[in-house]
Amino acid sequence: MNEIELNHPLITHKFAILRNKKTGTKEFRELVIEITRLLCYEATKDAKLEPVTIETPMEKMETGMLNENNYAVVPILRAGMGMLDGIINVIPNAKVGHIGLYRDEETKEPKEYYYKMPEDINQREVMIIDPMLATGGSVIATIERLKQDGVKKIKLLVLLATPEGIKAVETSHPDVKIYCGCVDRQLNEIAYILPGLGDAGDRVYGTK
Repeated sequence: MNEIELNHPLITHKFAILRNKKTGTKEFRELVIEITRLLCYEATKDAKLEPVTIETPMEKMETGMLNENNYAVVPILRAGMGMLDGIINVIPNAKVGHIGLYRDEETKEPKEYYYKMPEDINQREVMIIDPMLATGGSVIATIERLKQDGVKKIKLLVLLATPEGIKAVETSHPDVKIYCGCVDRQLNEIAYILPGLGDAGDRVYGTK
């Protein structure tokens, strides 16, 4: 299995507030950033450190530092932007790319309307961020687009995932590891996650 679910009391607590329909826009945004920060922590556990020598107030020492220039973050517009600060707060020098997708009403397939990446995206480890992994269509299209640009190492960070979405991504791209705050029960007939938290983009931006 390629997914890692953050089973932790803090995550459960934060999701209880995030899911609540009474939670306001400000608190919702803050919680999305907090949970993303924890996802980033988990997703960088395998990060390679570069050896450096520093001097503490007491003595010199050998330690390691992350080369932040090895990373790029790609939010899927628009809801993924709500997670961006959670990554940038942890890896402030990571470059940021953007992809915009919409679902064709006839074919139900994702269609790209915007794509802008750092020039050296193929030399970076990329973290795709999107609050919801529902059917997996938009995520799979994003992964395929990045691979066309030569990206070799991709991780997916989502707040919520469904078994259907996880299976779709793992089947299409078994090399992509999925980090999620919680795996929910299922999709309903109109592809909303149950029990879910509603439309993440609308709740982040207060548009409903």
